[in-house]
Amino acid sequence: MCLAPKQLKLIRLETIATWSVSSSVVVGSHVWVEDPEVAWLDGQVVKINDEEITVDCTSGKTVTANLSNVYAKDEDAPSGGVDDMTKLSYLHEPGVLQNLRSRYDMNEIYTYTGSILIAVNPFKRLPHLYVKSVMEQYKGVALGELPPHPFAIADAAYRHDSCFSEWLSKY
Repeated sequence: MCLAPKQLKLIRLETIATWSVSSSVVVGSHVWVEDPEVAWLDGQVVKINDEEITVDCTSGKTVTANLSNVYAKDEDAPSGGVDDMTKLSYLHEPGVLQNLRSRYDMNEIYTYTGSILIAVNPFKRLPHLYVKSVMEQYKGVALGELPPHPFAIADAAYRHDSCFSEWLSKY
């Protein structure tokens, strides 16, 4: 779907995600379905009846849901998550939360979404992340070449400011 600038309106991410899901869900599809206790459950579609689908979840539950409340699950996503969520096939709430959870479980508390750094509170000290040797690794390195870290964002901002100041001094 292409939208001309005059037609652009604020469109909810959930709406965009369902455009592709509702037309491609078939029996056997791997999906995410909303759950009141744990937010999202993953499972496999076992039955479709118009706009209502039945999903056998990996948790053991069987859930019936409206097709518009179901999101595709990326079966090819690495179990440890990705360091930049723009690499995800589906950038929707359950996919993002699963990725952050996978990384959190490995004490990888920083994740990019493009040039945006997302941090998940580890609820414990991780002093090895903030030593001078780590900071030195990020100096002059392009964003995304090393694992996500505030030092990467700080260095990129510093270099951008330095370039801008140099450019500004010419005028």
